[in-house]
Amino acid sequence: MSHAAAKAPKREVFNSRNYFILAAIGSAVGLGNIWRFPYVAYSEGGGAFIVPYLVALLSAGIPLLFFEYAIGHRYRGSSPMALRRLGGWTEALGWWQVLVCFVIAIYYAAIVAWAAMYTWFSLSQAWGDDPTSFLYGEFLQIADATTIGFDFVPQLVLPMVAVWVIILIVISLGVNKGLAFANLLFMPLLLLMFLLLVGQSLFLPGAMDGLNALFTPDWSSLGDPSVWAAAYGQIFFSLSVGFGIMITYASYLKRRTDLTGSGLVVGFSNSSFELLAGIGVFAALGFMAQAAGVGINDVAAGGLGLAFVAFPSLISEAPLGTLMGVAFFGSLVMAGLTSMISITEVVIAGVRDKLGLSKPVAVAIVGIPMAVISTTLLATTTGLYFLDITDHFVNRFGILAGAFALIIAVAWIVRKLPQLQHHLDRFSSFPAGKVWMWVMGLLVPVVLGYILYSEISDNVREPYGGGDYSLATLGLFGWGMSGALIVAAILLTLLPSRNKKMEEFDETHNEHEIAARAEGVTQ
Repeated sequence: MSHAAAKAPKREVFNSRNYFILAAIGSAVGLGNIWRFPYVAYSEGGGAFIVPYLVALLSAGIPLLFFEYAIGHRYRGSSPMALRRLGGWTEALGWWQVLVCFVIAIYYAAIVAWAAMYTWFSLSQAWGDDPTSFLYGEFLQIADATTIGFDFVPQLVLPMVAVWVIILIVISLGVNKGLAFANLLFMPLLLLMFLLLVGQSLFLPGAMDGLNALFTPDWSSLGDPSVWAAAYGQIFFSLSVGFGIMITYASYLKRRTDLTGSGLVVGFSNSSFELLAGIGVFAALGFMAQAAGVGINDVAAGGLGLAFVAFPSLISEAPLGTLMGVAFFGSLVMAGLTSMISITEVVIAGVRDKLGLSKPVAVAIVGIPMAVISTTLLATTTGLYFLDITDHFVNRFGILAGAFALIIAVAWIVRKLPQLQHHLDRFSSFPAGKVWMWVMGLLVPVVLGYILYSEISDNVREPYGGGDYSLATLGLFGWGMSGALIVAAILLTLLPSRNKKMEEFDETHNEHEIAARAEGVTQ
């Protein structure tokens, strides 16, 4: 180890377990809870979808939370550092997760910025009578050619810069003054605005038709494997597992912390918010369908179509539509900010641990270039195309494949599940037990492997976008980006560390310290 190696600053610690829980919920409750879950539930069996959804939550979602908590808490580091300490070469899987977060943060900032602008637009209903033309024409000024270019849209630059300034200031302030305080501020605001939205939606004409459409069960769907795969996929993507967030956050926990109890609170809080989102969204869509004289199926949508086309149309028709618009888009902003803080923290923490940097320096050398890249790519007439392609591929072949590889590596190659199970049992209100270890070693890899295989098969059989994108564009920003993540992760692993603490980790000493902490002895 070179004498030039830096002495890393002391690791930050959440002042309270409640701060960690709130930050973890803030990360888990994101845009996907609001605009993805309602449509997935509706299209995959309605009320019957709750059965596979709960099974997926209990059999995979919560065990995955325990898995990442145990790694972060035991090995005390960002994803690359913790995994290096766990298994040496597995550091590459940690960098894979960091790079996934890098890509997501680049485009996630744009969605948060658009939601902020639409919060403002709601005051005057600036989209007029044609929300579709307003979004793609006047606001985003989408280019006709589905390639990636650099023609800037000036009105998109300022809100994106503002989002990045907020994110980087919060992270630079540290775990307690930054992350914890931001979630203490944003999460109650999110809940308040969304309760306002739900309350208003439930009293709209046609609201019950929307709820009936959502919750009427199609029990025959339970025999369809794709419905079960959709349930596991929804749980997996909505809990912020698989891309290093929970490993990083758990590394900031005090030694004597209830890990499994925290995981249950986070898991069920996230699912409760998703259910609340389903109620609010489909009550509103029921009104929209009645007003247009069409069926729910004609207005039901997910993703950007729901947020920036369907809801503006609804707001223009609904009583007190301005209030509904501010509540809905304000909720998207709050949910987006808390999730983006956690995503960006993973990237900055990974680089900080590798190079032994202070938090402000790490934010400057990592966060500012991220903001520049994000604005350069997304505040353009082709930004939506970049977002659409990268979001699809990074979720399927970044998060999903990375999580599958990590579980296989930990369970079957370095064989550290017994140690992680033992760690959970020491620091929890109830033991994870052998059942957890078998679930993580067998059930979760099988489920993730099946979903991953299905996604690869679908994308090979029919190129993403149904022919809207050229094979060259998909190859570069889709498959090429996915492959580049793996190559870059390996190169970052080979890069010499300048942090002595990353190199000097004694598993035996750590085990003794853990035992002492578990017994309440201060070292």
